[in-house]
Amino acid sequence: MNNLRRTLYRILETSAGNRRGLSLLFNIVLITIITLNAIAIVLHTVPAYNRQYARLFYDFELFSVAFFTIEYGLRAWVCVENDRYEHWFWGRLRYLLSASAIIDLLAILPFYVTLFATDLAIVRILRLFRIFRLFRVSRYSRAYRMILQVVRDKKEELVLSLTMVGFMLIIISSVMYYVEHPAQPTVFSSIPATMWWGINAMATVGYGDIHPVTPFGKLLAGLSAVLGIALFALPTGILVSGFTEHIRHQKAPRRCPHCGKEMVRE
Repeated sequence: MNNLRRTLYRILETSAGNRRGLSLLFNIVLITIITLNAIAIVLHTVPAYNRQYARLFYDFELFSVAFFTIEYGLRAWVCVENDRYEHWFWGRLRYLLSASAIIDLLAILPFYVTLFATDLAIVRILRLFRIFRLFRVSRYSRAYRMILQVVRDKKEELVLSLTMVGFMLIIISSVMYYVEHPAQPTVFSSIPATMWWGINAMATVGYGDIHPVTPFGKLLAGLSAVLGIALFALPTGILVSGFTEHIRHQKAPRRCPHCGKEMVRE
């Protein structure tokens, strides 16, 4: 039984390092099913296709749910092969509460809930959760893992820059409220309502549903747009720097710490 579980773990978990044979085949099948699910979710909203292929969509949904349910159960069973989840109970519980397991659960849970739900509005909302199946492709993507690593490495700088954006949004929205409220009391009715304008101005979106009419308000709006460009460029620059460092580190030759010779990457 332990040998079977260990073999399944190597097939199911790409982190186990086995990317050949059955593991590669399973990954291809899984990504194909996820991709077809995304296509089915999109086409299901087209009335003509929904009427003509309603039965096909439903049968494919049943197959997908059965496939993902079995896979979810197998992952919960073999997760104890990972050192982080080695305890037979607490390890599995820790795995089931992990982000990847929750995404896997959200991909199948709506189907079972809709079997007992009678409220059509709830059914429609829960069906949207099927889109979480797309996130499952990310665990097999090298680019996605690189993005996560860069975000982890630069999280302090990102939090600092986003905090500055938040502070600037509050300051600009507060000043704009006191400037424009006397002229447009219904539009700039409060600071939280003015924040919608602040987001549009700093992001240079310019929907135009809320805009200043006083000369000082227009001047403040122009400054907000300029400051927004500079502030929103900060996280971009931080991420670009992180990607550059990560790629340079990956391409740099690895050398033996004892003899100094270049090591071959596997």
